[in-house]
Amino acid sequence: MYTFPKDFIWGAATSGSQSEGNFKKRHQNVFDYWYMQAPNEFYAGVGPDTTSNFYNDYENDLKLMHQAGIKALRTSIQWSRLIADFETCEVDQKGADFYSRVIDAMLANGITPYINLCHFDMPVELQHKYGGFESKHVTDLFAGFAKKCFELYGDRVDHWFTFNEPKVILDGGYLYQFHYPLKVDGPLAVQVAYNLNLASAKAIKAFRELYGQDKSKKIGTILNLTPAYPASDSSADKEAAEFAELWANKMFLEPAVLGHYPQKLVEILERDGVLWEQTPAELQLLKEQTVDVLGVNFYHPFRVKAPAVSPASLQPWMPDIYFDEYEMPGRVMNVDKGWEIYPKALYDIAVNIRDNYNNIEWFVSENGMGVSGEERFMDKNGVVCDDYRIEFMKKHLKALHRGIKAGSNCHGYFVWTGIDCWSWKNAYRNRYGLIRDDIHTQIKTLKKSGHWFNELSNKNSFE
Repeated sequence: MYTFPKDFIWGAATSGSQSEGNFKKRHQNVFDYWYMQAPNEFYAGVGPDTTSNFYNDYENDLKLMHQAGIKALRTSIQWSRLIADFETCEVDQKGADFYSRVIDAMLANGITPYINLCHFDMPVELQHKYGGFESKHVTDLFAGFAKKCFELYGDRVDHWFTFNEPKVILDGGYLYQFHYPLKVDGPLAVQVAYNLNLASAKAIKAFRELYGQDKSKKIGTILNLTPAYPASDSSADKEAAEFAELWANKMFLEPAVLGHYPQKLVEILERDGVLWEQTPAELQLLKEQTVDVLGVNFYHPFRVKAPAVSPASLQPWMPDIYFDEYEMPGRVMNVDKGWEIYPKALYDIAVNIRDNYNNIEWFVSENGMGVSGEERFMDKNGVVCDDYRIEFMKKHLKALHRGIKAGSNCHGYFVWTGIDCWSWKNAYRNRYGLIRDDIHTQIKTLKKSGHWFNELSNKNSFE
């Protein structure tokens, strides 16, 4: 029997852009715009217009989540829905009223709101006018948006998060072209990374100015941590893994929790002539405005080896000049998604946070398994019998339980996701939900995993 600590939070995560649909939204975000420009880039041509219809169906959706044992829901407020004027932070009243109703409905269903402020959904107007988070001015606009959210909903929301997976903004938008603006510019990605950390610190400052030392309210950030493992014990592979860890994890983790950048990363970027533009005042802000709580999204490890081509070669600067990715023979895979399944990494994350990050309060803010064609697993009653998802969660929860027993300060587990959602370019190719969404009818039904999660949540344990 694996029993979790008293008051452990069993939740689910989604985002505004991936669930709401574009109904009555004043502005476009970058994905809305990209889909309008290039619908064929998206799986089966399915865009963000309807997604899971949460905008119209949130009351029923939240009742279903309650039936699945979801005690907390992390979602995001879309900047492009809430704000009418990005420069003045004037509110769009329809957007503000919608989020207010959603928060009330969460609470009415016994679901605690965990609200995130940025989930890859930069308003396209700010992307085109300023370059989005390429611009430090946009970090100020983001802090203004954050303050407006705190003022509007802070009477009912105690758990706030500035960003979801800021590293993916770099990977998708500035390195590997799977998010708009589809740039390939390593040095610019470095500056965007710095500006994202700066924006987070500015939002935290706004939060603290409103709430002071009120311990009932907490603000954090959500990072996708992918522990870097070397392919061998050779010094070259270990060196590759060290840089991969600096870039993929510590570049956001250390500023958020410790208030500074890893010195070795700064030295490498400075040596290479690509270090971000910074000021002493900005670094002081970062030092002062660290997070209260950390959300950790975990899906897969990051296995690397020494690069086949020397970083000293004449080539454009990219972070991966220092490592090549490595496919470990015999690895367990989620073949549909193309990700290795390695639950032990979640234990390693737990111990790393315990030993190197002040044992900060943290929770698993995403963990889940995306599978395509789930209709093949339906029984005669139309229930998706997703035993593979239950086994995936069990294996990760066993690793997490071990980490908690070892003293790591983990307070919750949020599955990705409650209801099948729209996954950016992949649209609905892979389904992650505890609840199935037939996107053609918008009829939603609990999967076998939803019933299992309800039992897990109510018992706070599993066998």
